[in-house]
Amino acid sequence: MMDSVVDLASRVMTEADLPPPDTKRWVMRRKAEVVAGVRCGLISLEEACRRYTLSVEEFLSWQRLIDSHGVRGLRATRLQDYRQGEKATLAE
Repeated sequence: MMDSVVDLASRVMTEADLPPPDTKRWVMRRKAEVVAGVRCGLISLEEACRRYTLSVEEFLSWQRLIDSHGVRGLRATRLQDYRQGEKATLAE
């Protein structure tokens, strides 16, 4: 497992590296691939949201979690812990 999206974006990405448009099960790796694809310019934010039926806020939350906690921050079982930490920081 890669520790950061930089690892994914540092190699040349193609559309074949992106998850299929009908993806229903969003594991850490697939979320990181979409974020890396947007960051390296392979796909626009708008196109990614449309293709994967994501809200802009959901995509941006993936991006924030990667920036704050690395790809492991995208783990669904840890999401609530990370988000609670973000809320506490914002409240301060």
